[in-house]
Amino acid sequence: MGEVEGDGWPDGAVVSRWPRQPRSVGQAREGLRKVLAAWELSRVEDAALLVLSELLSNAVVHGKVPRGREVETRYLRMACGVRIEVHDTARELPRPLALPGGEMCSGRGLFLVEAVADRWGVTERTGPGKAVWAEVAVPGSAAEA
Repeated sequence: MGEVEGDGWPDGAVVSRWPRQPRSVGQAREGLRKVLAAWELSRVEDAALLVLSELLSNAVVHGKVPRGREVETRYLRMACGVRIEVHDTARELPRPLALPGGEMCSGRGLFLVEAVADRWGVTERTGPGKAVWAEVAVPGSAAEA
């Protein structure tokens, strides 16, 4: 899959659509790496790639995507970093799951996202499903503070 792109979107977002397959995560990471380089945001690459990997993996594993539909990623350039969104058609909100006794059985990725992103959340989207988003700021920028 690939870029649906940027300049045509009112917000300048880079938009791509991906089949619900594990290999899509690696392909999306490579696409984000190129976008960050073009936006001169290589300083946030490690954190941004980790966030994308976790959010997209969740959508691939848990998102309900009807036949013929795909998971969508959107990357938006912010004044001090990047916003990463992953859209799927599942209504269920992402949440960490714990076994009795507090041991986590899945959902660790959300804790990683929370640890490396400056902000993250879930929003409704046009049509079915949700968008899970995270913002990663350049270290030392005003948004990081």
